[in-house]
Amino acid sequence: MAAAGRAQAARDRVPRIDPYGFERPEDFDYAAYEEFFSTYLVILTRRAIKWSKLLKGGGGVQRSMTVKRYIRKGVPLEHRARVWMGVSGAQAQMDRNPGYYQRLLQGERSASLEEAIRTGSHKCRVLRKTGSLCPLYTRSPPALAPPSAPCLYMSRTFPDNVRFRKDAEPCLQGPLYNVLLAYGCHNHGVGYCQGMNFIAGYLILVTKSEEEAFWLLDALVGRILPDYYSPSMLGLKTDQEVLGELVRLKLPAVAALMDGHGVLWTLVASRWFICLFVDVLPVETVLRVWDCLFSEGSKILFRVALTLLKHHQASILEATSVPDLCEKFKEITQGRFVTECHSFMQEMEAGPPGDAAHPRSLQRHSSCSMDVTCKATRVDGEPVWSRHTAGFHSALRGREIRHLLHPG
Repeated sequence: MAAAGRAQAARDRVPRIDPYGFERPEDFDYAAYEEFFSTYLVILTRRAIKWSKLLKGGGGVQRSMTVKRYIRKGVPLEHRARVWMGVSGAQAQMDRNPGYYQRLLQGERSASLEEAIRTGSHKCRVLRKTGSLCPLYTRSPPALAPPSAPCLYMSRTFPDNVRFRKDAEPCLQGPLYNVLLAYGCHNHGVGYCQGMNFIAGYLILVTKSEEEAFWLLDALVGRILPDYYSPSMLGLKTDQEVLGELVRLKLPAVAALMDGHGVLWTLVASRWFICLFVDVLPVETVLRVWDCLFSEGSKILFRVALTLLKHHQASILEATSVPDLCEKFKEITQGRFVTECHSFMQEMEAGPPGDAAHPRSLQRHSSCSMDVTCKATRVDGEPVWSRHTAGFHSALRGREIRHLLHPG
């Protein structure tokens, strides 16, 4: 009864809606979160003081070793938009192009682009063509047409976030639609890809500015993660291959288990990478990851994935079947380890000296060299692994594994 009383007391004290507008799930552990946050609040306060001193004067945020170190230790929410805009180059782009975002919204529009954003249509068209097994995405080629109204699909973005509901005041569905529409008009080579709505939604929640969210989306899609959202998705698919090679190098037992059950990293990691861990990890943990992503680039995605796998290696190796293995991969993105964002990031960044298996040992040149190697294994633009898996997995087996990993 004492434990039940403490749990109820924590539930009464901790708000049901988090600072970003997300409703906490029914099974949320309020007592564990309150215990964690009482410590984390002290850290946040200390970091806020340091950041306020660093940013004193109102100038732009410039890359430096000090800024890099500060970012790894966490950016307070009140400074996050300014820091992201500075270190990503988004602020410089916005300053060089005054009024550009508004001109995009006022110019000619693409009917097919608007339809894709409103409805999430054209699923799997490009991925069926390229041979991928993961049906998460939407494509829309730009074709100019008169404007039409939002927001059928927008209502399915973050249904657990009160700020994206139609009765919210203000409702963020409209700003989200605007950012996605402007970006599709800006980058015809990408248009709209399902998954970008979650990324843009997070950017709006943090910046509270359509224009800043647009330029940050441009930094991510155009520079930090090139070819992740292009029609071929070459960057995304290559990075999934790179992850597989890194696991073979650093966690060979996990790689052997995956190979033994015939489960591909494209089936496990596609959602992690395409959504940048949004709707995979808790929101504050995602934002801590994004702090480093905007500063240091895509190597951070590999480090996060390897941290999850290394921390839970013993549990993963207990899997004896494909369904069991898929359940393990769902479990490693839940629970106290990923909720306690500060200790998660500390584990990602600090490992025992000489521990070659630790994610911190992954440097940019390591992933880049593997990236080149993986791209070189393609025949006529098609990755060798996709030809191999065509015989290794039937389409039915692929659908079964996807359903186990991502039900619904």
